[in-house]
Amino acid sequence: MFGLHKSTKKASARQQIAIQGVQDGVLELPGRRYRMIVSVSAVNFELRSEEEQDVIIDTYESFLNSISWPIQILVRTRKITMNAYLAELHAQQQTETVPMYQEQLQRYRVFIRSLIANNTIMTRRFYIVIPYQPTEKVDDSFIREQLLLRADILAKGMARLGMRTYPLDSLAVLELFYSFYSPIQAKTQPLTEQALRMIHQTLVQKEKVS
Repeated sequence: MFGLHKSTKKASARQQIAIQGVQDGVLELPGRRYRMIVSVSAVNFELRSEEEQDVIIDTYESFLNSISWPIQILVRTRKITMNAYLAELHAQQQTETVPMYQEQLQRYRVFIRSLIANNTIMTRRFYIVIPYQPTEKVDDSFIREQLLLRADILAKGMARLGMRTYPLDSLAVLELFYSFYSPIQAKTQPLTEQALRMIHQTLVQKEKVS
C-alpha cells in the first residue's frame, strides 16, 4: 500500500513505510507523489436483483472510463474483538434495576458469547486512494485543491452507485497505516488521539525541515 514495505535493514518506521509527511489529509510519498485516502461505504451487491446488479456494473464501468487518473482500491478486513462490548453489556446488567431487563441483557450476553464462540466476526472497510503528482513546482494548497477536486468527482461517481465517501483526515491516515504496519499491536494497544497527534506533529515538523 503506497509503497508500504518492510526492509531487512535497520531503519525507522517512517523510512520503511516511505512516508514523507501527512498534512491536512494529504499523504506525501517520495518523488513528490501525493495521495488522498477516501473511505467508501458499501453496497450489498448480492442482495440486489440481476437487473440492479447490471446497472451497478454499467455505472461503475462508466465512472472508471470518465476519469483520467488511476485509483487504487483498498479492502481492509479485520477480526473484531467483542470483549469490550461484552464488558459494557455486563456493566449495564449490573446497574439495571428492572428484573425483566436484567434477564434480557443476560440472554443477549449469552447469545453474543455463543455467536463469537462458533463464528469469527469480521469487519470490512473500503477505501479508494486518489493520486496526484505535479509536473512542476507548486505549493501545498494547490496540491490539496487538486486532490479535493478529484475527491469530489469520486464522491459524485460513487453517489450514482448509492455509496458515500469520506476523505480521511491526517489522524485517520496515520491510524490506518498503524493498523497495517503493526496489526497485532493495533488490536491490543490502539493509538490514542494524543499519540496520533504527536506522531502527526513530528511528521509535519520533519517535512518542514526537509
